Amino acid sequence: MKVPASPFLNETRIRRMNAGRYEGEEITGALAVVQPGDRVLELGAGLGVVGAVIAKNAMPDAVLSFEANPNLIPHIKALHRLNSLEDVMEVRHQVVTAGPDQPDTITFHLRTSYLGSSLIQHEHRRTTPVEVPTVPYNDVINAFQPDVLIMDIEGGELDLLRHANLRGIRAIVLEFHPDVYGKSGTRECKKILKNCMFKKNEDKSTRFVWTCTREEKWTHPDASWPDPAGGWSERIQTCENAVVKPSHSSGFVSASGVQTAHGHDVPIGAHWRKKRRSTLPFKKPNRIPPKLNGRWIWGGVLYNNFAHFVAESLGRLWALDTVQGHVDGMLFAPRRSGDKNDLKAFHTNMFDLFGVDVPIKILDAPRQVDQLIVPGQGFGLGEIISGTPSYRRFVQNNFAKTVEPEGSERLYISRSKLSIHKGGLLGEARIEEKLRAEGYDIFHPEEHPLAVQIARYKAAKEVIACEGSALHVLAFCCNTEQRVAMITRRKSSATDMIGRHITSFTGNKPTTVASLKSVWNHPNTHRGRLALGEPSMGRIHAALLNAGFISNSKPWLELGRNDVKAVVDARFSLAA
Repeated sequence: MKVPASPFLNETRIRRMNAGRYEGEEITGALAVVQPGDRVLELGAGLGVVGAVIAKNAMPDAVLSFEANPNLIPHIKALHRLNSLEDVMEVRHQVVTAGPDQPDTITFHLRTSYLGSSLIQHEHRRTTPVEVPTVPYNDVINAFQPDVLIMDIEGGELDLLRHANLRGIRAIVLEFHPDVYGKSGTRECKKILKNCMFKKNEDKSTRFVWTCTREEKWTHPDASWPDPAGGWSERIQTCENAVVKPSHSSGFVSASGVQTAHGHDVPIGAHWRKKRRSTLPFKKPNRIPPKLNGRWIWGGVLYNNFAHFVAESLGRLWALDTVQGHVDGMLFAPRRSGDKNDLKAFHTNMFDLFGVDVPIKILDAPRQVDQLIVPGQGFGLGEIISGTPSYRRFVQNNFAKTVEPEGSERLYISRSKLSIHKGGLLGEARIEEKLRAEGYDIFHPEEHPLAVQIARYKAAKEVIACEGSALHVLAFCCNTEQRVAMITRRKSSATDMIGRHITSFTGNKPTTVASLKSVWNHPNTHRGRLALGEPSMGRIHAALLNAGFISNSKPWLELGRNDVKAVVDARFSLAA
């Protein structure tokens, strides 16, 4: 491959190129995984050498490169022309972004050496900022449909991996930048790749550059985590003589779910939590399981914990508004082996509130089902907490339609009567006292039937809540005129997910009151939902006052050491 002269070539780089050492680790990895006919997406083109070597030697169908440095674009295009690669290669001066709140442009910091230019401004380094147009990652993936991803974006890969759905991608060559995000960021990148079923190629990987591939079954677009924008989350697949297998594990991940009569995995029937698939493909049974006659809708995984049931077990109910003709019921599989295969009262009550008028059957052993209708997961933990359009319409049309508003216009949803071993907020009685003086009715949802809870939520014009599962229920029935404030009680991504659930389903973003001074771990576990939060009363008061939820400007008295010690001493431990 020929490289044209440019101001970015010095003698050292020329010698490294001639010796095959310039970006050698990335090139070695890419040439090991790119196959004839592949479509290669390159994020961070640099001088264009890596992409051009791939195009020249591996015979892909197309290479689409993105480069944020505007000064490099003319030289990359000159490289393409010199090597007659214009029909195979394209470079775009854009930054590919993923995740919520994507800006139209983003600041890119130019350094004297193009190798150090980055989206991230390093301290003590002189840079020239330029604004670069952005393009959503999903738009690129949907239009280009890459097989291989090459990524060297000077530290931006961590944020991209956190949000990017790697559907359809068979191989990745990725350079880590621990100098930007530290060892913890590098570990997070690797964990994301592993959770997406990518395996490191030991022979073609180094300390800072990984070459990863995954089996073909994981590259299918339906084998990716659910997407609130649509995709398989809004599709329905009908399987004749499908095999349904419940979990035979007490762990989070198990070989379970749905497969076709021919033993093929049905990926849209999988259960996902965030970016991790918890029901994995299983081997075709040696013997055909007992028959279950009739036409059934796959409901997915049934949780026996109320919070997780509400957030994770209801995501396929939307099919009840879509499937035509008679169905014999909905099938669920228990969350783990050993769970009882009968419905608890809160299961039944919640299904009734959603208007489910077909039988619910819980399988405790594999069955072959005459006809299984498999809807995609339209709701759950992770990005899908926003719900697909079909799921949100289903909730709007069906949830608690017969429950009339009843109760105070000001409501505080409290956890103070729950056991401290279920997680909560220290000093919540003091918060209740202050809010009661502001005209708030103090409400403990666990003391009331679900229908009463919903009636109170519907009636309230202003709701303040100690963050918890009650807010998921509220999100299903709130309206656009209600205002919600959520007081944090733990350090967890669950807080953000509850906020996104409320925002997406009601159209109103809640006020998040970040109040924590400390977090105290449960004596038997470090699980965040069971921790005790130690709040700053001053922060809570200021946030609620500024947002207009309260009017008394007199600051709230902070908790004393003895107040905290009386609850946590010798039982809870201070979290790091």
